[in-house]
Amino acid sequence: MEIPTQCIKVVVQRAKNNQLQKSLANGMIFYTIKKKDNYMPTKKGTPRKTRSQNATEDSQSALLELFVDQVKDIYWAEKHLLKALPKMQKAATTEELKTAIENHIGQTEEHVGRLEQIFELLEEKPQAKKCDGMAGLVEEGETVISETDGGTATRDVGIIISAQKVEHYEIAAYGGLATLAKTMNREDIAEILAETLAEEKETDQLLTEIAESNINYAASTEEEA
Repeated sequence: MEIPTQCIKVVVQRAKNNQLQKSLANGMIFYTIKKKDNYMPTKKGTPRKTRSQNATEDSQSALLELFVDQVKDIYWAEKHLLKALPKMQKAATTEELKTAIENHIGQTEEHVGRLEQIFELLEEKPQAKKCDGMAGLVEEGETVISETDGGTATRDVGIIISAQKVEHYEIAAYGGLATLAKTMNREDIAEILAETLAEEKETDQLLTEIAESNINYAASTEEEA
Protein backbone atom coordinates (compact mmCIF):
# COMPACT_ATOMS: atom_id res chain seq x y z
CA MET A 1 0.00 0.00 0.00
CA GLU A 2 1.40 3.37 -0.96
CA ILE A 3 1.69 5.73 1.99
CA PRO A 4 0.58 9.29 1.24
CA THR A 5 3.34 11.88 1.27
CA GLN A 6 1.44 13.90 3.85
CA CYS A 7 1.50 10.95 6.26
CA ILE A 8 5.27 10.51 5.78
CA LYS A 9 5.78 14.17 6.67
CA VAL A 10 3.78 13.67 9.82
CA VAL A 11 6.04 10.76 10.81
CA VAL A 12 9.17 12.76 10.15
CA GLN A 13 7.91 15.71 12.13
CA ARG A 14 6.31 13.69 14.97
CA ALA A 15 8.78 15.20 17.42
CA LYS A 16 7.08 18.53 16.81
CA ASN A 17 3.63 17.09 17.37
CA ASN A 18 3.26 15.42 20.76
CA GLN A 19 -0.32 14.29 19.99
CA LEU A 20 0.74 11.70 17.39
CA GLN A 21 2.68 8.47 17.80
CA LYS A 22 3.90 6.14 15.12
CA SER A 23 3.10 2.45 15.45
CA LEU A 24 4.45 -0.30 13.20
CA ALA A 25 2.58 -3.58 12.68
CA ASN A 26 3.21 -6.08 9.89
CA GLY A 27 4.94 -3.50 7.79
CA MET A 28 1.97 -1.14 7.97
CA ILE A 29 2.10 2.31 9.56
CA PHE A 30 -0.80 3.24 11.86
CA TYR A 31 -1.29 6.42 13.78
CA THR A 32 -2.69 6.55 17.26
CA ILE A 33 -3.88 9.75 18.82
CA LYS A 34 -3.00 10.06 22.47
CA LYS A 35 -5.89 9.92 24.92
CA LYS A 36 -7.43 13.34 25.21
CA ASP A 37 -10.43 14.05 27.39
CA ASN A 38 -12.75 11.01 27.02
CA TYR A 39 -11.53 9.96 23.56
CA MET A 40 -9.99 6.49 23.67
CA PRO A 41 -8.87 5.15 20.25
CA THR A 42 -8.11 1.47 19.69
CA LYS A 43 -4.72 0.18 18.57
CA LYS A 44 -5.64 0.61 14.89
CA GLY A 45 -7.29 3.98 15.33
CA THR A 46 -10.94 2.80 15.63
CA PRO A 47 -12.57 4.95 18.35
CA ARG A 48 -13.59 3.09 21.46
CA LYS A 49 -16.76 3.99 23.33
CA THR A 50 -16.23 6.56 26.00
CA ARG A 51 -17.26 6.04 29.60
CA SER A 52 -20.17 8.40 29.12
CA GLN A 53 -21.30 6.44 26.06
CA ASN A 54 -21.11 3.16 27.95
CA ALA A 55 -23.06 4.68 30.83
CA THR A 56 -25.75 5.90 28.44
CA GLU A 57 -26.09 2.48 26.83
CA ASP A 58 -26.30 0.79 30.23
CA SER A 59 -29.00 3.27 31.24
CA GLN A 60 -30.98 2.63 28.04
CA SER A 61 -30.69 -1.12 28.56
CA ALA A 62 -31.95 -0.82 32.15
CA LEU A 63 -34.81 1.43 31.01
CA LEU A 64 -35.86 -1.06 28.33
CA GLU A 65 -35.74 -3.87 30.87
CA LEU A 66 -37.99 -1.88 33.20
CA PHE A 67 -40.36 -1.08 30.34
CA VAL A 68 -40.71 -4.72 29.33
CA ASP A 69 -41.24 -5.69 32.96
CA GLN A 70 -44.06 -3.17 33.29
CA VAL A 71 -45.68 -4.38 30.07
CA LYS A 72 -45.65 -7.91 31.51
CA ASP A 73 -47.25 -6.51 34.66
CA ILE A 74 -50.19 -4.80 32.91
CA TYR A 75 -50.54 -7.82 30.58
CA TRP A 76 -51.21 -9.99 33.63
CA ALA A 77 -53.54 -7.34 35.01
CA GLU A 78 -55.67 -7.22 31.86
CA LYS A 79 -55.92 -11.00 31.61
CA HIS A 80 -56.83 -11.25 35.28
CA LEU A 81 -59.45 -8.56 34.80
CA LEU A 82 -61.03 -10.59 32.01
CA LYS A 83 -61.82 -13.25 34.60
CA ALA A 84 -63.19 -10.76 37.14
CA LEU A 85 -65.40 -8.57 34.93
CA PRO A 86 -68.03 -11.24 34.13
CA LYS A 87 -68.52 -11.75 37.88
CA MET A 88 -69.02 -8.04 38.36
CA GLN A 89 -71.47 -7.93 35.49
CA LYS A 90 -73.47 -10.81 36.93
CA ALA A 91 -73.57 -9.17 40.37
CA ALA A 92 -74.70 -5.76 39.04
CA THR A 93 -78.32 -4.72 39.44
CA THR A 94 -79.10 -2.09 36.80
CA GLU A 95 -79.04 -2.88 33.09
CA GLU A 96 -77.07 0.29 32.43
CA LEU A 97 -74.19 -0.90 34.59
CA LYS A 98 -74.39 -4.43 33.23
CA THR A 99 -74.12 -3.10 29.69
CA ALA A 100 -71.19 -0.86 30.54
CA ILE A 101 -69.29 -3.78 32.06
CA GLU A 102 -70.12 -6.00 29.10
CA ASN A 103 -68.74 -3.40 26.69
CA HIS A 104 -65.60 -3.07 28.75
CA ILE A 105 -65.05 -6.82 28.60
CA GLY A 106 -64.79 -6.46 24.83
CA GLN A 107 -62.42 -3.52 25.20
CA THR A 108 -60.25 -5.44 27.64
CA GLU A 109 -59.89 -8.27 25.13
CA GLU A 110 -58.66 -5.68 22.62
CA HIS A 111 -56.24 -4.31 25.22
CA VAL A 112 -54.74 -7.77 25.68
CA GLY A 113 -54.30 -8.04 21.91
CA ARG A 114 -52.57 -4.66 21.75
CA LEU A 115 -50.15 -5.65 24.49
CA GLU A 116 -49.30 -8.79 22.53
CA GLN A 117 -48.65 -6.53 19.55
CA ILE A 118 -46.27 -4.49 21.70
CA PHE A 119 -44.44 -7.65 22.77
CA GLU A 120 -43.97 -8.44 19.08
CA LEU A 121 -42.61 -4.96 18.36
CA LEU A 122 -40.18 -5.40 21.25
CA GLU A 123 -39.23 -8.84 19.89
CA GLU A 124 -40.30 -10.37 23.19
CA LYS A 125 -42.45 -13.40 23.84
CA PRO A 126 -45.79 -12.43 25.45
CA GLN A 127 -45.37 -13.16 29.12
CA ALA A 128 -47.47 -12.19 32.13
CA LYS A 129 -45.95 -11.21 35.45
CA LYS A 130 -48.29 -11.20 38.41
CA CYS A 131 -49.54 -7.71 39.16
CA ASP A 132 -50.06 -7.44 42.90
CA GLY A 133 -51.84 -4.13 42.47
CA MET A 134 -54.54 -5.52 40.18
CA ALA A 135 -54.82 -8.69 42.22
CA GLY A 136 -55.57 -6.61 45.29
CA LEU A 137 -58.12 -4.41 43.51
CA VAL A 138 -60.01 -7.40 42.13
CA GLU A 139 -60.04 -9.06 45.53
CA GLU A 140 -61.37 -5.85 47.07
CA GLY A 141 -64.13 -5.75 44.46
CA GLU A 142 -65.14 -9.31 45.25
CA THR A 143 -65.32 -8.39 48.93
CA VAL A 144 -67.64 -5.47 48.14
CA ILE A 145 -69.97 -7.80 46.25
CA SER A 146 -70.03 -10.34 49.07
CA GLU A 147 -70.77 -7.67 51.68
CA THR A 148 -73.68 -6.00 49.84
CA ASP A 149 -77.16 -7.32 49.14
CA GLY A 150 -77.96 -8.51 45.65
CA GLY A 151 -80.49 -6.55 43.63
CA THR A 152 -79.71 -3.27 45.38
CA ALA A 153 -78.43 0.06 44.14
CA THR A 154 -76.00 0.00 47.04
CA ARG A 155 -74.24 -2.97 45.51
CA ASP A 156 -74.04 -1.16 42.17
CA VAL A 157 -72.46 1.82 43.89
CA GLY A 158 -69.85 -0.52 45.39
CA ILE A 159 -69.21 -2.16 42.01
CA ILE A 160 -68.76 1.24 40.32
CA ILE A 161 -66.29 2.39 42.97
CA SER A 162 -64.33 -0.85 42.66
CA ALA A 163 -64.36 -0.63 38.86
CA GLN A 164 -63.15 2.98 38.91
CA LYS A 165 -60.28 2.03 41.19
CA VAL A 166 -59.28 -0.49 38.55
CA GLU A 167 -59.62 2.13 35.80
CA HIS A 168 -57.48 4.62 37.69
CA TYR A 169 -54.80 1.98 38.16
CA GLU A 170 -54.82 1.20 34.45
CA ILE A 171 -54.81 4.88 33.51
CA ALA A 172 -51.69 5.37 35.62
CA ALA A 173 -50.03 2.28 34.12
CA TYR A 174 -50.78 3.07 30.47
CA GLY A 175 -50.03 6.76 30.92
CA GLY A 176 -46.63 6.01 32.41
CA LEU A 177 -45.80 3.43 29.74
CA ALA A 178 -46.85 5.75 26.91
CA THR A 179 -44.62 8.53 28.24
CA LEU A 180 -41.71 6.14 28.68
CA ALA A 181 -42.14 4.77 25.16
CA LYS A 182 -41.81 8.32 23.79
CA THR A 183 -38.66 8.83 25.87
CA MET A 184 -37.26 5.67 24.29
CA ASN A 185 -38.15 7.00 20.80
CA ARG A 186 -40.68 4.21 20.29
CA GLU A 187 -43.52 6.27 18.86
CA ASP A 188 -45.03 3.12 17.33
CA ILE A 189 -45.52 1.63 20.78
CA ALA A 190 -46.54 4.94 22.34
CA GLU A 191 -49.41 5.27 19.86
CA ILE A 192 -50.76 1.84 20.76
CA LEU A 193 -50.59 2.62 24.47
CA ALA A 194 -52.23 6.02 23.95
CA GLU A 195 -55.19 4.37 22.24
CA THR A 196 -55.78 2.09 25.20
CA LEU A 197 -55.23 4.96 27.64
CA ALA A 198 -57.97 6.99 25.94
CA GLU A 199 -60.41 4.09 26.23
CA GLU A 200 -59.67 3.59 29.91
CA LYS A 201 -60.37 7.27 30.54
CA GLU A 202 -63.65 7.02 28.62
CA THR A 203 -64.74 4.03 30.70
CA ASP A 204 -63.92 5.86 33.91
CA GLN A 205 -66.00 8.85 32.80
CA LEU A 206 -68.88 6.59 31.80
CA LEU A 207 -68.92 4.96 35.22
CA THR A 208 -69.07 8.39 36.83
CA GLU A 209 -72.02 9.36 34.64
CA ILE A 210 -73.87 6.14 35.49
CA ALA A 211 -73.34 6.69 39.19
CA GLU A 212 -74.48 10.30 39.04
CA SER A 213 -77.48 9.63 36.81
CA ASN A 214 -79.55 7.68 39.33
CA ILE A 215 -77.67 4.89 41.09
CA ASN A 216 -76.16 7.00 43.86
CA TYR A 217 -79.54 8.60 44.55
CA ALA A 218 -81.31 5.24 44.52
CA ALA A 219 -78.78 3.88 47.00
CA SER A 220 -79.36 6.84 49.30
CA THR A 221 -83.11 6.13 49.40
CA GLU A 222 -82.41 2.48 50.20
CA GLU A 223 -80.57 3.58 53.31
CA GLU A 224 -83.62 5.57 54.40
CA ALA A 225 -86.06 2.68 53.86
